[in-house]
Amino acid sequence: MSASGPKRAERLLNLLQIFYQHRYPVSGQRLAEELSVSLRTIYRDIGALRAQGADIQGEAGTGFILSRSHHLPPVMFTPEQLDALALGLRWVATHGDGEIAKAASEVTGKVRQNLPPQLQSLFDESTLLVGKRQNNVNNVENLNSLRNAIRQRRKIRVAYRDMMGNVSERTIWPFALGYFSSNIILAAWCEKRNSFRHFDLTRLTFIQILQDTYPHSRNILLRMWRSAGLDNQEPVHD
Repeated sequence: MSASGPKRAERLLNLLQIFYQHRYPVSGQRLAEELSVSLRTIYRDIGALRAQGADIQGEAGTGFILSRSHHLPPVMFTPEQLDALALGLRWVATHGDGEIAKAASEVTGKVRQNLPPQLQSLFDESTLLVGKRQNNVNNVENLNSLRNAIRQRRKIRVAYRDMMGNVSERTIWPFALGYFSSNIILAAWCEKRNSFRHFDLTRLTFIQILQDTYPHSRNILLRMWRSAGLDNQEPVHD
């Protein structure tokens, strides 16, 4: 492997990331194996990182460790990581509701502002694209209130209209929101049905956030929901 150029820069970043994952000294041989380079190259790269200000402690024979006071700069990304960021942020900006889409656009600006010029172009020109939104999810009201209810474990009272136009009222325990290209689905425990249900938010005709909190944590409900194999269940229409 060449000791200079983009490949070396990427290798130095990967070496820093490996250091950051370990709380105890790592031998040079192990670092060489993880990066598929020679031990001599590892020693040379450690020297280069130290010259750039990285507080790497240790020596050959005892192992190396990155000081906990050293933080990886947030602007150091591989091309694949930049693609992942661009794709994720573009998807949320396109398919999220108004507030979440706005937040994604703001995060995009912050990420881009802190990237060096050569990475800005990679970020801007990512070829991973997102399809257009099929429905206008911004027409769904009370999403901020729903997100707050989920964070605070608050029960909500809803009126739900099924595919036949029948409306039923129920008290539910909301614990997750699923964003899809065509709609937003609320995952909740339904007191009326005494089971988990998924609600298409475009079919909720009434939402009231209650003062009562539900007894379980969101994580417990998520684990129960996943254990029941409901990740791909269709929205409720009963």
